[in-house]
Amino acid sequence: MKLHSSNTQQYQTVTGYFAGGVEINAQPYDHSLLVLPEKAPQPWPVASFADLTVAHFEQLLAEAPDVVILGTGERQRFVHPRLSAPLTSKQIGVECMDTNAACRTYNILMGEGRKALLALIIEKNTGS
Repeated sequence: MKLHSSNTQQYQTVTGYFAGGVEINAQPYDHSLLVLPEKAPQPWPVASFADLTVAHFEQLLAEAPDVVILGTGERQRFVHPRLSAPLTSKQIGVECMDTNAACRTYNILMGEGRKALLALIIEKNTGS
């Protein structure tokens, strides 16, 4: 699905999403990544939701976001509080939602001037 263009072109904006990936400023990505308004998207070494560790959330502290929007794939899943504790102990909110909702929410927050960090888990289909 393509999202509407906005007046935030100087920032990293989700311009679309599709099965198995997203577009950031019209550039497709098919792997897990971190997106911040004023930095180029960075790969995030998370192969699947089940692989999340405390270290993955500790990595996000360096960016000092206002809030982390965690895109958990096709469906909404919630992380155990001990995993997100490095962020929540610093009063950084962690919101879990399906990837499509996470992308839309990130765009809204980023458009409001919030330092939102979009952490997307893009799982590879391995087939049967």
